[in-house]
Amino acid sequence: MKDMFKLKENNTTVGKEIVGGITTFLAMAYILAVNPGMLSETGMPFGGVFTATAIASAIATLVMAFLANLPVALAPGMGLNAFFTYTVCFGMGCSWQFALTAVLLEGVLFILLSVFGIREAIINSIPATLRKAVAVGIGLFICLIGLSNAGITSSDTGTIIGFVNLNVPSALVAIIGLVITIVLYILKVPGSILIGIALTTIVGIPFGVTTIPEGWKPFSLPEAPLLFKFEWASVLTGKFFIVFFTFLFTDLFDTIGTLMGVTEQAKLVDEKGNIPNAKGALLADAIGTVAGACLGTSTVTSYVESSAGVAAGARTGLASVVTAILFIVALFFTDLFAVIPSAATAPALIFVGYLMMKPVMKIDFEDPTEGIPAFITIMVMPFSYSISKGIAFGVISFVFCKLFSKKAKDVSIITWILAVVFVAYFVFEAVKLFLT
Repeated sequence: MKDMFKLKENNTTVGKEIVGGITTFLAMAYILAVNPGMLSETGMPFGGVFTATAIASAIATLVMAFLANLPVALAPGMGLNAFFTYTVCFGMGCSWQFALTAVLLEGVLFILLSVFGIREAIINSIPATLRKAVAVGIGLFICLIGLSNAGITSSDTGTIIGFVNLNVPSALVAIIGLVITIVLYILKVPGSILIGIALTTIVGIPFGVTTIPEGWKPFSLPEAPLLFKFEWASVLTGKFFIVFFTFLFTDLFDTIGTLMGVTEQAKLVDEKGNIPNAKGALLADAIGTVAGACLGTSTVTSYVESSAGVAAGARTGLASVVTAILFIVALFFTDLFAVIPSAATAPALIFVGYLMMKPVMKIDFEDPTEGIPAFITIMVMPFSYSISKGIAFGVISFVFCKLFSKKAKDVSIITWILAVVFVAYFVFEAVKLFLT
């Protein structure tokens, strides 16, 4: 096992990997409740989607472990499931079978792009400054997710976004949990983030945030997934192309951004800043997406919450194996994992935001052609609630700044192509909204 995952070379241990894998799972376990709840609004059975979510996540994460040896977990992506439900099914009036077909074909295309190294070439073309900015932007992004999950931030405060008063139980519990996590981390307690999640769950009981239902039983048998529920009749329509392209674009750059951010935080990149075993990592989400569509769930992508596991010590694919096993275990212990409230995992996400700030010190803000694109990347991710938009605006602004500073030679051909594609995409989105 040590040799398979190169634990010694990555300065880690079996214990650290296990703790990191568990931490990642707990930080992202909310998807087991959120994804079925959201997709079930389309008419899909909750239990079937739950099973599909857990199995697809396990498959993709195992592929990541053995093909890429990276501590990155995957699951149906937030945002992509919302697009699946509220835009495709509700807004466009399509069936959930139609949406699953688009997800399947997107995954098949991703497998081809990954095998031929096209996605890897895209990652390597992202300028070094933007890669560091992506890590920082993701840190702020997941911090905002944590604040939102805990109910600490709200638009009901009279401002665009603001902090609630401490009379909100979930917010108070999350703040207590954050203090616990910080103290444990400062004291260098091993597994401080994981212990923080456990202690915060206990703290939440007297506040009514952690609830144990009457007659609660931790064990339950999983329901059957929704196997091969596709709708092929609409594949050649214009509506299908729009849905397919949107899934493709969002998943592509969400995954790229997450991989860059997590590997940068874990210091797993090489001397050029490139992600090791990038082809295997990109195959993981592609295979996971195909598996997920066949089982009955939306697009599978890399999860930024993997940063929590990295912060807890994870450095290799062994942590991903642990996370994958827990997804399978969760099939039989749904109610047990459901006890952990979002207020308990929120402190982990908020604290990881701090840990992911470190790359900002390596950004050259003295050079406006480097600093401005970095700032735009960092700023857009949390405020747009989108990793892919952060990358898009970062690349566009990078090319813009280099062009007008007469440093166009610093821009690679692929970066130029990416900038054009991003601009075309935003124009496409604007026209689409105008026409509808």
